[in-house]
Amino acid sequence: MKLVAAQISSFQGKIEQNIAKHIAVIEQAVSHGADGVFFPELSLTAYEPLLADDLAIQIDDPKLEVFQQLSDRTGVLIAVGAPLRVEQGIEIAMFVFQRGSERLVYTKQLLHADELPYFSAGSDQHVFSIANEVLVPAICYESLQADHAQQASEAQATIYFASVAKSPRGVAAAYNHYPQIARQYRMAVVMANCVGPADNFIGAGRSGVWSAEGNLLTQADESGEALVIYDSLTGEGRVLGI
Repeated sequence: MKLVAAQISSFQGKIEQNIAKHIAVIEQAVSHGADGVFFPELSLTAYEPLLADDLAIQIDDPKLEVFQQLSDRTGVLIAVGAPLRVEQGIEIAMFVFQRGSERLVYTKQLLHADELPYFSAGSDQHVFSIANEVLVPAICYESLQADHAQQASEAQATIYFASVAKSPRGVAAAYNHYPQIARQYRMAVVMANCVGPADNFIGAGRSGVWSAEGNLLTQADESGEALVIYDSLTGEGRVLGI
């Protein structure tokens, strides 16, 4: 099974342009044998809390149907990020598409203090399967919380996939934390970070893959767009430019 973390720069607040970019990136990943492709936090809008109220979409937004069609055609799991409008406010969402399945949404359960003025916390975990792998998602800040990793382990995760929007400081924290939880819970960790402008920082890239033994298998650089590919059958990782 090949899982691809897409390290990209999103157009700030430009959903239609970002959808087109996502499609092109997914098609490239599919050409390299991807079984699943996921993107950084809030990838369809860029990570922009101040704009979230204006940019938030509904769970059934028809603009996203193109991803279901793409998943149905290729058989690839696709996970993209956008702010989701719900009854209690706006949640940081990961929309997940799989062939022949209804659209699922995982929303960030643990928010950073800086996000509380703009977002509400989600409550439900989701588990996804590809071949013999069990994939459990995490969104940025919560992927650095021990309780969330334990929850993933209890869900029998073999791969913990973290969709993030991290500055250099956040990336440094991730590179300290992910090897520890990989070793502790015997699950691979795959991170997709953004590059380019995001809120009040520049996305620091370095998307990477850690084995279940906690070893760093591969990483992208800090500024270039890239596909970070993890092959669970061979235990290998590699990086391709976009």
